Amino acid sequence: MRTPIIAGNWKLNMNPEQTAEFVASIKNELPESSKVESVICAPAVDLDALKKAAEGSELHVGAENAYFETEGAFTGETSPKVLNEMGIDYCIIGHSERREYFHETDEDINKKAKVLFANNVTPIVCCGESLETREANKQEEWVVGQIKADLDGLSAEQVSNLVIAYEPIWAIGTGKTASSEQAEEMCKTIRETVKDLYDDETAENVRIQYGGSVNPANVKELMGKPNIDGGLVGGASLKPDSYLALVNYQD
Repeated sequence: MRTPIIAGNWKLNMNPEQTAEFVASIKNELPESSKVESVICAPAVDLDALKKAAEGSELHVGAENAYFETEGAFTGETSPKVLNEMGIDYCIIGHSERREYFHETDEDINKKAKVLFANNVTPIVCCGESLETREANKQEEWVVGQIKADLDGLSAEQVSNLVIAYEPIWAIGTGKTASSEQAEEMCKTIRETVKDLYDDETAENVRIQYGGSVNPANVKELMGKPNIDGGLVGGASLKPDSYLALVNYQD
């Protein structure tokens, strides 16, 4: 059985003081990690405060991005090696905002996945299509192409342990949500793609999240689908009550 994973993506929000206050307000009400894995992915400037505040709780800590080199003359980047030294559990890579605004390619994301694994940080690999691609009915072709490129050269063991987040770009921050049937259809396609690339066991082990305007009102329906193992949540993860409703969706 795959353990559900709900990860908040704070994007460019929160300062260290707000981070500590947020964690203090939720840390005693989180589900056991064996039931639902609760994750917050925060801006790099908040990670130290987040890690310290989460100590002794069920909260897992993630970064929002990292570079594909561990050190050197790369001004402004975040080192996977340092994330590991800080005890960071996860790192989001390939988010559509990184792809669109910062022109990151599948090759970049593949290199990031490899260096994160080399430094014992688990990647959350994002994929998803634009509205134009979906309206052209080419969404499966697009997402399958992303998965093949992003996972290229990774071992079956690595893929079994990473997280894939399907986020249709047209549903991120728009208030629009893919129907649970649309989300399930694509997550199933992703799992079948992993099976084709690797094997049955790897496909059964990999956890696949849906992201795109996930909120307390729709999380239970989405999580009820057989191929959806979690949510990558933006705006709804910024308020303690909302975040707790998401991770405690089984109650």
